[in-house]
Amino acid sequence: MRPALVVLAESTQDVATAVRICGRYGVSFVPRGAGTGLSGGALPGPDSVVISTARMRKVLAIDADNRRMTVQPGMANIAVSAAAEPYGLYFAPDPSSQIVCSVGGNVAENSGGAHCLKYGFTTNHVYAVTVVTPSGEVVRLGGNSADPIGPDLLGVFIGSEGTLGTVTEIVVRLLVRPIAVRTLVADFATAEQAADAVSGLVSHGVIPAAVEMLDQLAISAVETATHAGYSRDAGAALVIEVDGFAAAVGEEFEIAERLCRDNHATGIRIAQTSRERDLIWKGRKSAFAAMGRISPAYLVQDGVIPRTRLAEVLTRIDELASSAALRVANVFHAGDGNLHPLVLFDSDDPEETERAEGLSTDIAELCVAFGGSLSGEHGIGADKACSMPTMFSADDLDTMKRVRVAFDPYGLANPDKIFPTPRLCGEKSGKYRPHPLETSGLIGRG
Repeated sequence: MRPALVVLAESTQDVATAVRICGRYGVSFVPRGAGTGLSGGALPGPDSVVISTARMRKVLAIDADNRRMTVQPGMANIAVSAAAEPYGLYFAPDPSSQIVCSVGGNVAENSGGAHCLKYGFTTNHVYAVTVVTPSGEVVRLGGNSADPIGPDLLGVFIGSEGTLGTVTEIVVRLLVRPIAVRTLVADFATAEQAADAVSGLVSHGVIPAAVEMLDQLAISAVETATHAGYSRDAGAALVIEVDGFAAAVGEEFEIAERLCRDNHATGIRIAQTSRERDLIWKGRKSAFAAMGRISPAYLVQDGVIPRTRLAEVLTRIDELASSAALRVANVFHAGDGNLHPLVLFDSDDPEETERAEGLSTDIAELCVAFGGSLSGEHGIGADKACSMPTMFSADDLDTMKRVRVAFDPYGLANPDKIFPTPRLCGEKSGKYRPHPLETSGLIGRG
């Protein structure tokens, strides 16, 4: 939707001023970073003001001795690691969109990435944030240590999708680059066999840095786009990466390779050079974009399921796709059961688009039915808000709303996100009314 106004903020003060003006006139506002989100979390309503932090891209401080860096929210995820590289450090969260996505967006969604199995999500790599609250007050949450005293308001804020305030500075935790890294691609005849290998790996106590899965449809798209060396004959492929100290890496890598063979891997390719490793990861991280080679449009889901039920859920997704007469490509973080099914469809066909949206919702709710979650790292946003009652009771949702009201009593910060509302879930639009900023003379109707 087209917002009423876009503010291109360059500082905390710019954001605070914009928020205070919105509060004065009772206007809702939506914080927005790079716009790479996949759940509609940064979509503005027709009367909203967008507060863009895309121009806030500075490194404010580097404390290499304590492995900390203070950055503005518009800085690209990968740029943080680039700035830390001269010190032998890096920022662990690595979403597939890390070349573009912003650190502020990572905080809003609690993003993870391929290596979250071992290293966790954004919440595990942020010490503190400076926030403009929905009332326009500038506050700091967290501290310079991993365990500050008092209620964990930082933990509440990370993943709140801009509903509790707008982040303007972030103190991130940096890690030392691992000494040794080994990567393989294992091919399987079926996705179910690959899923069994994942369960076996974790049950043996091996926690790789990453375990990613691509099914045959995803492999076809990736190879067409990147020529990364994945086997088109495979029914599914696992990308497994182990890192750490050399001795431990060697032992764990041997276990991973053996378990893949024990679970009927039809082939295993081990990266012999950093260039080969980079090419493997280029293929995996290009998977979403590569879908354009095989489909005019797609919807991506983000459900989480227990690892032990991967094979069952993948089979059920195939059945749902067949019933809807649609194709679904699967490429996801298999190590922690974070699925990313991509529903392929033709957006120029209204009936097919409707079926795709229905299938996407069915898959998300299927994850809940199997003991999982509606989202692992993409957030709820507007996309899955209407499905929240399938996972949470009315009392649960009411408690969450009370937390939101404590931060934002007037409901101006990114409304109609996370929780089901009449506007999102069936209410019809009313007739046009002048916007409060228009009435005040601050903007004109174009």
